[in-house]
Amino acid sequence: MKLGLNTGYWSAGPPSGVTERIAAAERIGFDSIWTAEAYGSDCFTPLSWWGAATERVRLGTSITQMAARTPAATAMAALTLDHLSGGRFVLGVGASGPQVVEGWYGRPYSRPLARTREYVDIVRQVVDRAGPVAYDGEFYQLPYHGDGSTGLGKALKSTVHPLRSDIPIYLGAEGPKNVALAAEICDGWLAWLFSPRHDAMYRGFLSEGFGRPGARRSLDDFEVVASTVLVPGDDVDACADFVRPVISLYVGGMGAKGANFHRAVFDRMGYEAQCDTIQDLYLSGDKAAATAAVTTQMCEEIALIGPWAKIAEDLEAWRSSVVTTLLISGDPATLERFADLAG
Repeated sequence: MKLGLNTGYWSAGPPSGVTERIAAAERIGFDSIWTAEAYGSDCFTPLSWWGAATERVRLGTSITQMAARTPAATAMAALTLDHLSGGRFVLGVGASGPQVVEGWYGRPYSRPLARTREYVDIVRQVVDRAGPVAYDGEFYQLPYHGDGSTGLGKALKSTVHPLRSDIPIYLGAEGPKNVALAAEICDGWLAWLFSPRHDAMYRGFLSEGFGRPGARRSLDDFEVVASTVLVPGDDVDACADFVRPVISLYVGGMGAKGANFHRAVFDRMGYEAQCDTIQDLYLSGDKAAATAAVTTQMCEEIALIGPWAKIAEDLEAWRSSVVTTLLISGDPATLERFADLAG
């Protein structure tokens, strides 16, 4: 299992100490570094800025939100970063959720799986540069011929020749159908809220996609990149206190009642009753009580917390799971300690 550095979301500004963490990750032998975007900083700009100070690590977006850019614009950024990094770029994409897509980007969220399929197909055609890109899909048309069209659009081919004509594309996914789609049309799956205890369930989702006609890969050459929260410390419950707000936010606030994909992940793990409580409290405005309702066991499902000896023991479940790359965050000393632990 390879290790990657998750630089995380920005808050009011860039995360503090990130350049030192990236330098440490490359020095220690991490395989990759990843940037994220929601409705603040974008993911391409910091990845190129920070990546310019690296020589070996792969540079990934986790994730590029598809609603933020047309497929051609995303492909252009991928072509550019792949050249600048000497072929180290990995394009991670994802549909996000209706609150962000419709609320921030002003785009429709309907039928995200079908929309994703078209998006990835166009990105691959642009990067491949086999010819001018013409696409007549339900959601995307190149040239555009819908309402307001001038009729003057022309199928075009990128002026930039790709360094690699098949840049790897990974899909951020949580639900069964989306994970299966990642296995069918992509080169990897970016997993969040992954629980190694439910590895058989995830393997089943992936197998569904690998078994479809025309699937690009099999489990043997497919990458599963999972993010976890690493909190070392002597008191397990105190360490879990750093994870509880993350879970309460995703279960309680990242989506509407009845339409929360993140909450559905914990429902599938068997925490439906706990999720009812967390969501009700969060949506009523009592975020503190919602956070307190997150159990330590729920934290241990998705995070590595507690004394280093316990973390080493819990890590074995991740090693034996479908995960091929584990993303963590931490200061340089923590990254080095974890790398030694992971062997």
